[in-house]
Amino acid sequence: MSAYAELAVTTNFSFLRGASEPEELVAQAKALGLSGLGIADRNSVAGAVRAHVAAKEIGLAIAPGARLVFDDGCTPDILVFPRDRAAWGRLTRLLSLGKRRAEKGDCLLGLPDLLEFVEGQNLIVIPPARIDARALGRLFDRLTTSASRHSVWLGAGMLYRGDDARRLARLAAIARDAFVPLIAMNDVVYHAHERRELQDVVTCIREHVTIDSAGRLLEANAERHLKSPKEMTRLFRHYPDAVAQTARFLERCRFSLESLRATEYPQETRKGFATSQEALIAYAEEGARRRFPHGMTTKVRHALNEELRLVGELNYAPFFLTVHDIVNFARRPDIGILCQGRGSAANSVICYCLGITDVNPEKADLLFERFVSAERREPPDIDVDFEHERREEVIQYIYRTYTRERAGLAATVICYRGRSAIRDVGKVFGLSDDIVGRLAGTLWGWSMEGVAADQASRAGLDGADPRLVRVMALAQELMGFPRHLSQHVGGFVVTRSRLDEVVPIENAAMDERTVIEWDKNDLEALGLLKVDVLALGMLSCLRRAFALLQSHYGVSRDL
Repeated sequence: MSAYAELAVTTNFSFLRGASEPEELVAQAKALGLSGLGIADRNSVAGAVRAHVAAKEIGLAIAPGARLVFDDGCTPDILVFPRDRAAWGRLTRLLSLGKRRAEKGDCLLGLPDLLEFVEGQNLIVIPPARIDARALGRLFDRLTTSASRHSVWLGAGMLYRGDDARRLARLAAIARDAFVPLIAMNDVVYHAHERRELQDVVTCIREHVTIDSAGRLLEANAERHLKSPKEMTRLFRHYPDAVAQTARFLERCRFSLESLRATEYPQETRKGFATSQEALIAYAEEGARRRFPHGMTTKVRHALNEELRLVGELNYAPFFLTVHDIVNFARRPDIGILCQGRGSAANSVICYCLGITDVNPEKADLLFERFVSAERREPPDIDVDFEHERREEVIQYIYRTYTRERAGLAATVICYRGRSAIRDVGKVFGLSDDIVGRLAGTLWGWSMEGVAADQASRAGLDGADPRLVRVMALAQELMGFPRHLSQHVGGFVVTRSRLDEVVPIENAAMDERTVIEWDKNDLEALGLLKVDVLALGMLSCLRRAFALLQSHYGVSRDL
């Protein structure tokens, strides 16, 4: 039995296409004895970090990549897996290109776009259900001319239509004529066969049809789940090298998301100093002289020295400098935007000296470990509130200073909760609006609990009705699944190199806003910088109060 890695894996971050979470797929792959997984969501890397974290915990090899779906209607899907860090940057730039030219949530790509960024990529062409040998031959000619024959494979999977033997023979002949290897895959969209019913439901939600009218929009069978190496060896017994190629392919995908960790902090905020740490020490000491004109106590001096030592050890100085720069912009005399740091950052003497927070360490017992800990190895989290009516000026300053290629808003993953799940699943099963409304009305707005049979009965419905039972059960399964990406309320990601070479950037719903594909949990997992630029209405209220005091009484006040 050959080692087998499933390389065509779609997670539920291919929104309303996959029916299993990245963590479920990783756990199932380990349980089945697979040598690894290729995570390839549709024109996206949104689920890659969660798969990476889960695989790291249990020791499974992961190849992060993407499934490119082209908008020309004729080019077959192509799986793209970077070989190294530079190739990952080309992939994320390619995805950013397609997303920036499209509406929010869409991606418009053509084959010429892939050929422009093909260097360093491993490619698997997924043949369509109806095979056109000439078209595939022309495609391989273009791919192998721009890349190399050693970087291109032809994928082969079972369709279970009764002609799989003839289809595999034809694909093997096409691969042989194009001098590219045939590689086995199962084109996975859920981790286990019992998840097929939920996959049908998300298909219906995506296509806006009921389960009774979906017809050929649904999968013809329940086979698109992870299979064991033994089963894949049996299915491809006449083409054993196709199974062996999966392990060879995985070995060629040497890029890991771990290489992005803590290497992307911007550097220009050090402004003339040899290192960011030297700049931070200088700014902190300058602020200390301003904050403590008569000198600081021994306790505070010791705390400041220890904080600076730990920040230097963890290489977080660029983060503090970036927040310092943003706060300084807001407080410039010609700008005058009220702002105030809060949260765990109030435990930092550095933040007090830099003017980010105003909690005097001489009057409060600070616990810096709540803010930064050597054991946790998590990036510090500094929340800064700005006048809500003027925060957009701060956001646009960040875009101007760091450019849109290096700064973007973090994503927020909008997930199904109780009410949204029961509404969407109810519509799929053809329940009337009033019945769906009654079911949803039994749940609290943000509830993650499903509807129980007794709750349905109290709402005047038959809790034992078979269709209603399936709706309630599938709604429970759907809860927690991502629906779409939205923008974080103010979490900015800023990088040293191009941000679009770290993670794809797409248009937000709001004008002049761009957002990345990863949320705050993903960023924390990779140790990437996030600055929270938040809005607070009370600061706008205080601004008006200060203006009234000045105009009516000639009294000048500030924070």
